[in-house]
Amino acid sequence: MTDLSPQLPAPHSGSRPEAMADVPGVCELTLTRAVVQYRGVHEVDLPEGRIEDIGLALVLEGQYASAAQVVDLGSGKVKELDLSSELVVLDWVYEPTLDHVHGLLRTASDPSAAGREARAGLEKYCFDLALRVLRRAGYGPLSRATLLRIGFRDICRDLDLHEGTSVRIVMARGRLARAHLDYDGNALVFRTAFPEPDPVLEEALAGAFPARDIRRVLPTGPTESLAYQVRFPLPITFLEARMLVKELREGLVHLLARFEPERFKALQEVIDTLGSRETLSQLYFREPREASQPITPPPDPGGSIVH
Repeated sequence: MTDLSPQLPAPHSGSRPEAMADVPGVCELTLTRAVVQYRGVHEVDLPEGRIEDIGLALVLEGQYASAAQVVDLGSGKVKELDLSSELVVLDWVYEPTLDHVHGLLRTASDPSAAGREARAGLEKYCFDLALRVLRRAGYGPLSRATLLRIGFRDICRDLDLHEGTSVRIVMARGRLARAHLDYDGNALVFRTAFPEPDPVLEEALAGAFPARDIRRVLPTGPTESLAYQVRFPLPITFLEARMLVKELREGLVHLLARFEPERFKALQEVIDTLGSRETLSQLYFREPREASQPITPPPDPGGSIVH
């Protein structure tokens, strides 16, 4: 009689079924038409990301995840991403939408005046598409990072418009701090140019964010500099996310008023006239019916808050 039962490897034989092979595997899914999230692990341009981008992209050609051609839905810029190791798909578009974006990109590549006008139309269409995707996705763990990035991008455009999504603060001659938001860790990161602690910056951070946990990020190598983290509680609802963005803005404005009063005065005049950017006000998500209230007091501002 023939034994038809599956033959398993003997214990401790050193062999294992192919189905139990170690990671990494290979993504065999065609990602064309997918709307995906991306972050610093996927590109190496700037640690804080470029000011035009929002970290949400439409995959134009995604036969190979390791070399996916995408268009960022904030800037309308085409780039290549490696999506093979980390992939978050928020939505999919129809073929006609993809064809329309390809057409806009072809027209926008024209160096003439018509091409420049088309580039503005491309950026608007892409961002409108991003907002529609976010409305369908709703507020939650998958969309939170993109929404915070959009909110922080508004702050950077108001306070320090340059190529990076960060706010630079000149504390003194030769002493510059650059603040960017860690969207996944929900922390505001201040990078300095020196490896030793900065007591002036530590005192200023304690005054700008009195109820928050502030920590030193110690350098791991002789050529790295010290950084600081201002940690915030995770925003569970969209309203909490908008309140977080408001707190970030107020804290950074406080630092600018302290270290660069002339710059602060000029910026404040413009904001008072035109108003501050608030892109997140264009979105609405159903909030949970129950409300939450804190039952523990915040940390004592007079205590030791820099670790």
